[in-house]
Amino acid sequence: MLKLLTAPVSIMVQYSLPMVPGPDKINWEARVNGRMVSFPIDSNAVLLDILRDKGGSLGTKRGCDMGTCGCCSVIIDGTPKLSCLVLAQEAKGCEITTVEGLSSGHYLHPIQQTFADCGGSQCGFCTPGFLVVSAALLEENPSPTTEEIKTAIEGNLCRCTGYQQIVDAIAKASEILVSGSSVEDSTSPKSDPHPGFSGE
Repeated sequence: MLKLLTAPVSIMVQYSLPMVPGPDKINWEARVNGRMVSFPIDSNAVLLDILRDKGGSLGTKRGCDMGTCGCCSVIIDGTPKLSCLVLAQEAKGCEITTVEGLSSGHYLHPIQQTFADCGGSQCGFCTPGFLVVSAALLEENPSPTTEEIKTAIEGNLCRCTGYQQIVDAIAKASEILVSGSSVEDSTSPKSDPHPGFSGE
């Protein structure tokens, strides 16, 4: 004969608990990549979320959310900062540059071109953070030593390149900037990568 096991019966009592008020809405504005933007945001919003979700700056990556990987790096008033650790209110009214703001029209920033040339970008996830931090370094110091380059990028993690290609890319970008030469128009016609392909 089977014995039925029954769980003890519990009585649920519902209490009306006071609700914690949600964050207030505020108007937020800043100059992002040279353009004034204005959004209604939660008062406790993180800059990373505002740049991605409202500003469309999807190059700013969410990595660790703890300030240890550097994927979310942006330049705020000339200084590279981790946007996952900055409240949007702290950057209100500031000049903010994301990876999308490094190029000038069709012309890549030298650091963007040299990352491509030197293989500094492999899977690409960490690349925007490296580009932003490197651009800030070269703006402040166009001729950094290898040690200064390594110090500047020590807060950015890369799991693919082993870092040497990144250091090489920054050094090469430095040479371009110091020489005064320019990067060619990224939209200029290129040779056909698929010769003989009919497209059918």
